[in-house]
Parts: sequence; C-alpha cells; structure tokens
Amino acid sequence: MAKYSTGSGGDSAGGSCELCGADGGDLQTANVAGATLQVCSDCAQNHGENDRSQSSGGDSNDDQNRRRRAAQNAAKIQDSQKADASHWEEGADYDGDQLPYLVSDYGTRVTEARQDAGLQTAELAEELGLDENDVLAVEQGRATQANVGGSTIAALESFLDVELTDSR
Repeated sequence: MAKYSTGSGGDSAGGSCELCGADGGDLQTANVAGATLQVCSDCAQNHGENDRSQSSGGDSNDDQNRRRRAAQNAAKIQDSQKADASHWEEGADYDGDQLPYLVSDYGTRVTEARQDAGLQTAELAEELGLDENDVLAVEQGRATQANVGGSTIAALESFLDVELTDSR
C-alpha cells in the first residue's frame, strides 16, 4: 500500500518513499499529480512529473524531445495566425469586386446557358478571359467557397444572357 504524505516534510535520510512506502535509500523530491513528495528513484522515474531536484544532472532525451515538439507546435500556431497574402494578385480590387447575392440555381443556369451556346467550360473561360477554375466553381454552385469575384459573375451574365444575381 502507498504511504501518503502527512505534510511533515521529513528528512530524506532514513525515511520511506511517500508513494510506494519503500524504506531507506536516497529519496528525491518529485511532483506527483500536483503534490510534492519525497519518493524513491523508481517512483520518481515512473510517476514524477517534474522538479526532480535531487535527480542526476542534465535533461533526458524524453525531456529534450518534449521541449522540441512543444516549440515546433508553438511555431506552427504562430505561423497559422499570420496573414498569407501570397495568393493575392497585384492591383486587384478585392473590396470592389465582391460576390453579389446569387440565385439558388445559379450553377445550373450557367451550365445550361453554356451548353446552349455550344461551348465547353474551357472555351467559355478563354472567350471571357476568365480562370477556368472560377467558371467550374460557378457551374458547380460553389462560387462563394472558391472566392469567385463579382466581375466573373457579371461577365457570365452578360455573355450568356442569364440572370445569376438575386436583387434584394
């Protein structure tokens, strides 16, 4: 049975481990589940969380690996919080080219109008000077998720003679 600390603090010489009750030996101070205890070397190694003040010097490989992983995770979090403007185009007016409210079946309307015009998606994009991925996103009904600009919608409406915006 484990012997629990009475808070006497006792002297490590001649005492017993406050965790497993082992008599004698060289006791060490260890933090176990939030409590500072005098424990034998086996309990300090297996149950101690930190502050092994009388343990042999130097950091173990486990401690070094844990610290390295913690630093890497902190760096990843810091990097993810920084804005990444690398995908932004120079001179683009993102505030002025906002996507308008779209009718619920805008993708179907664009697809049918393109097919009626006898064009493939790539041909329509080339004709209008648009990115084919943007045209595909509109046809698939995911213009918002793909960050398609309002100018793309306006160009498709004008060329295909379809109404895609919902006037609210």
